[in-house]
Amino acid sequence: MESSTQFTALVVDKTIDMQFVRGIKERNIDDLPPGDLLVRVRYSSLNYKDALSATGHPGVTRQFPHTPGIDAAGEVVSCQNGSFVPGEKVIITGHDMGMETDGGWGQYIRIPSDWAVKLPAGLSLHESMTFGTAGFTAALSVFKLEQAGVKPADGDILVTGATGGVGSIAVSILARAGYRVVAATGTASDAAFLRTIGAAEVVTREEVTAGSERPMMKERWAGVVDVVGGETLAAAVKSTRYGGVVTCCGLVGSTDLAMNVYPFILRGVSLIGIDSVNCPVDTRLRVWQKLAGEWKPEYLSEVVTEVHLEGLEEKIQAILQGRIRGRVVVTLP
Repeated sequence: MESSTQFTALVVDKTIDMQFVRGIKERNIDDLPPGDLLVRVRYSSLNYKDALSATGHPGVTRQFPHTPGIDAAGEVVSCQNGSFVPGEKVIITGHDMGMETDGGWGQYIRIPSDWAVKLPAGLSLHESMTFGTAGFTAALSVFKLEQAGVKPADGDILVTGATGGVGSIAVSILARAGYRVVAATGTASDAAFLRTIGAAEVVTREEVTAGSERPMMKERWAGVVDVVGGETLAAAVKSTRYGGVVTCCGLVGSTDLAMNVYPFILRGVSLIGIDSVNCPVDTRLRVWQKLAGEWKPEYLSEVVTEVHLEGLEEKIQAILQGRIRGRVVVTLP
C-alpha cells in the first residue's frame, strides 16, 4: 500500500531556538502534501534556491519540517485524474515544489498533476536533471532571444555568470544553436572549461562592466543572457547593439537596476524577464523538446557533478559561496 511506504529524504527542521538543522530521515508517504500525482523520484538537482531553502531562508520556505528540491525526475506511481499512467517518466520543475511543497530531495513527491511534463524522447531522466530548473531557465532565455529575432549572424551573444548552472548550460545551448558566445566569468581558471562547452571567447566581469558609469557604452552584443543582475545587467544593456535583446533571470549581483533609459529609446534595446516558475505548459513543453533535440549540448556530461543525499551538505555550502561550477545532479536510488 502506498500509505505504508517508507522512503528516504533530506529534511530541514527548525529548532526551538530558531536554528535550522538538516538531516537524512525516513518518512512515510502519508507525510506528503495533497496532490493527484505521486512520483517515485530517481534524480533531482541542486539550485541556489534549494540551498536557500535548506538554510531556512524565509523568502523561499517558511513551513518546517520541509524537504527542498525544486527539480525532480522519475516514474509515475499513481495519478488520480488520469493525466499520466503508472510507470510513465516525468519531469517536474517550477511551481511551488521544493519551496512550501516537499520537493525532490526525497524518494517520493506528491504534487498537482499539472506541475509535471512527460519526459520527451531523446532525453533520459538523468539528463533532464542535468538541465533541471537551471537548464530550463537557460533554454527559455535562448528561446526568448530567438522569438525576439536575434540570429547567429547578428553578432556575439554575451553570457554573464557563465560558470554557474544557468550560465554554463546557456553557453552550451547557444553554441549548439550556432551563435558565437562570449562567456563572462569572475574566475580566470575556468576559461578552459568554458571553451570546452562552447564559448568562443572568455572575458572577465571587469571587462563587461568597464565604463558602466557612463549613460551609454560601446555597442558590443547582439544579445545577452544575464544571470547576475545589478551592475552587470546595467552594463550589458548599455553595451547591447541597436535592436538587440537582453534577457534577465538572476539577481546574485543585486536586485537593483541603476541605469537610464537611453539604451531603450536611442538603440531600441529590449529587456526581457525570464520566469521559469510559472511558465505556461505549452511553452514549457516546447523548450523541453528543444533540450531533448536540437539544443542538447554535445558536452552535457562536462557540466555535471553527481552526489547522493549524503553529499549534499558540502554542495549546499559551496553553491552559497559561489564555488559551484556547472550542475549538481542528486541521485535517489
